[in-house]
Amino acid sequence: MTCLRLALVWSTLGAPLVAQTLPTDDPVIQRIWDEGMSRSQAMKLMQVLTDSIGPRLSGSPGIKRGNDWLVATYQQWGVTARNEQYGTWVGWRRGITHIDLMQPRVRSLEGTLLAWSGGTGGKPVDGSTVILPDVPDSNGFNAWLPSAKGKYVLTSFPQPTCRPDSSFRSYALPETWQSLQNERRLANQAWQQRLTRTGQTARALPLRLEAAGARGVVTSLWSQGWGVNKIFNARTRSIPTIDLSCEDYGLVYRLTENNQGPVLRVTADAEFQGDNVPVFNTIAEVRGSANPDEFVMLSAHFDSWDGSSGATDNGTGTITMLEAMRILRQVYPNPKRTILVGHWSGEEQGLIGSRAFTEDHPEVVRGLQALFNQDNGTGRVVNFSAAGLTNAGQYLAKWLSRLPMEITRNINLQLPGNPAGGGSDNASFICHGAPGLGLGSLNWEYGTYTWHTNRDTYDKVVPDELKNNAVLTAMLVYLASEEPDKLPRERRIMGPGRQNPNAAPTWPSCQKPARSIGEWQR
Repeated sequence: MTCLRLALVWSTLGAPLVAQTLPTDDPVIQRIWDEGMSRSQAMKLMQVLTDSIGPRLSGSPGIKRGNDWLVATYQQWGVTARNEQYGTWVGWRRGITHIDLMQPRVRSLEGTLLAWSGGTGGKPVDGSTVILPDVPDSNGFNAWLPSAKGKYVLTSFPQPTCRPDSSFRSYALPETWQSLQNERRLANQAWQQRLTRTGQTARALPLRLEAAGARGVVTSLWSQGWGVNKIFNARTRSIPTIDLSCEDYGLVYRLTENNQGPVLRVTADAEFQGDNVPVFNTIAEVRGSANPDEFVMLSAHFDSWDGSSGATDNGTGTITMLEAMRILRQVYPNPKRTILVGHWSGEEQGLIGSRAFTEDHPEVVRGLQALFNQDNGTGRVVNFSAAGLTNAGQYLAKWLSRLPMEITRNINLQLPGNPAGGGSDNASFICHGAPGLGLGSLNWEYGTYTWHTNRDTYDKVVPDELKNNAVLTAMLVYLASEEPDKLPRERRIMGPGRQNPNAAPTWPSCQKPARSIGEWQR
């Protein structure tokens, strides 16, 4: 298997198959390159999506505004598109958040209200602060709980430094770096034990504080980089849960710990709009001329967390597919197979939108020739896999051999690879044995700086990488549509082995989607 993989990678990336100039025997490939590289609309579309529409939290007005923009954009290009409801979700509107330190000195703090949190009715609410106590057991926590009333409760571990580890590795003496690691590890362990002794889970703790009359919950989830935090969702619905930057959380924590009388003022405008707000996937379609009941799909999730603009998670995947469809509409208007684009909602809550689509459209799953999904940042595609389909690799290698070396020289083709287990929406298809293929991108510090963070903004997108991915995707879709054969679906034998020690024991099973907030919470 290793030799086969190496041979196929060599044949795909080597000079004998792809010259330095674009192939001249396929005018469609040439036109895709020209359109995508010379007249790209990718960054123009990205600017509208991230700056004007902004974050796209499931159930929010922002994602619905984005769904409607997608439909209107496709229709301008003459592509049929629709918003297809797959369920309902909690409706929530984010307004202004302002967090200020009022005592012992005045400072405006960097932070935000977490998604699906209660607010303050848009009015400033002052309160003193208290640290989650170090109690011997749950009885001690219950005895302490009344003292949380009227207070902002600090519930996160205070980082000893908000300077990234890379700085210490570069500049600190070895003993300084080692000391920091040891002290931080021990302090973090002690904090986790403190949380455990309360007897509360991470989900239950905010609710207990809310019921006890706390003024708010204060958290900080540092992402190990300069000025960057992970931003997720709250549990409280009547009081605010706020996330503070690593630096400002440390400031408030130290003031509280040293009895220096910190007072916070939180102004948070947020509105719940019911638990039954419709949620949608946006689906675009160009009907096939020869095999309309067979499908090639472009796939990316459209929803995002809303601590920032959702640029690389997953605006880049969204624009890759949108721009690829624009290019195909220009140069390949009459595909042999039907081309679909799935812009999925609810991915961040467990691939809900795409799983619902496969449940609602078994005909697409049956007729799927190939699905190409991208969802890990702005980087150029460098990993491509047959997703555990043992006889599909020869087709992927053949398709890549038709593409410009300017693109394929970056790509590592993995055969047969492994099926996605649930990290992104291609998993919703490969679990059925349908060819749900992932386009894995170069890192660009995605995990630290943009994945689910407050820094996932337009400026983090790398234009050349985005153009590369849109052109690659358009070419793959064209070749999959034209391929005379149906992609075979024989599955590899799963389970750990010498060549594949990290393989899952079985083929991933398909999960039933939660189509409402109630089902999700259960």
